[in-house]
Amino acid sequence: MPDMDANNTEKGTISICFVEEALRGIRQLGFDCNALLLQAGISPELLSSPQARVSSTHYGQLWHGIAQTLDDEFFGMDSHRMKAGSFTLLCHTLIHSDSLERALRRALRFLGLVLDDMAGELHCEAGVARIVLRDAGAAAPKRAFAYGTYLLILHGLACWLVGRRIPVLRADFRCPEPGFSSEWRILFAQELGFDQPHSGISFPLEYLAMPNIQNERTMKEFLRSAPANFLVKYKNSTSLTAKIRRRLREMPPSAWPDFATLAQQFHASAATLRRRLDDEGQSYRSILDDLRRDLAITLLSDTQQGISEIAEALGFAEPSAFHRAFKKWTGARPGEYRCAIGIRQT
Repeated sequence: MPDMDANNTEKGTISICFVEEALRGIRQLGFDCNALLLQAGISPELLSSPQARVSSTHYGQLWHGIAQTLDDEFFGMDSHRMKAGSFTLLCHTLIHSDSLERALRRALRFLGLVLDDMAGELHCEAGVARIVLRDAGAAAPKRAFAYGTYLLILHGLACWLVGRRIPVLRADFRCPEPGFSSEWRILFAQELGFDQPHSGISFPLEYLAMPNIQNERTMKEFLRSAPANFLVKYKNSTSLTAKIRRRLREMPPSAWPDFATLAQQFHASAATLRRRLDDEGQSYRSILDDLRRDLAITLLSDTQQGISEIAEALGFAEPSAFHRAFKKWTGARPGEYRCAIGIRQT
C-alpha cells in the first residue's frame, strides 16, 4: 500500500455552497466566474453538484482571485470596499498586542473603519465574552455568508494569535437559516441561532487574557497561506464527530475500526455512541465517507500519486469503486477533478 500519513495529509474541504456564495458579487458585476474558478483550480462543472467539495487551498486561491478582481477582500458584501491589502494591514495592526483582548478590540476598531454596514463590539459578562455584530441603521439583514465571513475572519485571527482553537459556545445570525447551516456548525459551534436581533459569537471569557504568541516573522508565514490556513484549521473541535475524525486521522484507512471497536475505544456502548452521533445529525458511515472524501481531494490536489494508488491508499478494493464514490461525493470523476487543477497549474 502507498505510504500515506492521514494525519498530515488531510487538510479539510469547503462546501461548494461557499464557492457559490463567494461568487455572487462577481456575477452581479458581470465578471467571468468560470475564468476565476479555473484559475483557482476549481472546475465550473462542480457548481451544478450541490454535494461537491473543494480543497481549502483552492478555496483560498478563489478568495484571493475575487479580492483582486473586485479590489475587495469582503467580496462586495459591504457598501464600502475592504480594499485588497486590508487583511495584511489588519494583521500588522494586531501583531504587537500583548493579549487577545487588546488584539480583538483593535481588530474591531479596524474593521469598523474599513466597513460601513457592520460594526463589531466586544462584551464581557458572567464568564462569557461575546462579539456582537450590529448592522448600520434599520437595514434588512445581510445574507448569512456576510455575517459568517466577518466572524470567521475574526475568530480565525484570534485562534492564530493565541496558537489554539478558541471554543465557540454559540454563533448567532440576524438572518434566516441558510441551506448550508451545517457548515457553520463545523466551523463555529453546534449551537446556532437564526433570525436573532444581532449576529455574533460567544466564547469563554478567560481566553481574552491569553497572551499573543505571534511575531512579525510568524505573521509573514501566516499571511502566505491565509485564508486557507484558518478556514479549516480552527474548526469546531468539541463535537463527537470531530473527535472521531481526529482518532481516525491517526491511522491509515485500512486500520479504521468497525463501529463496535470504535465504541470500546470511546468507552461507550455501541447504542450510546450511535445515539450521540444521531444527536449531531451524523453516522459512523457518514464520518468515514466524509474523511475519505477529504483525503481524496487533498491527495488529488497536492500529490502526484496515480488514481489507482490513491484508491488503494483510501481502502478501495477496486479503482472503479473509488471512481463511483468520488463522483457521488463531488459530482466529478477523479480524473476530471485533477484535470481542473492541471488547468490552474499550467
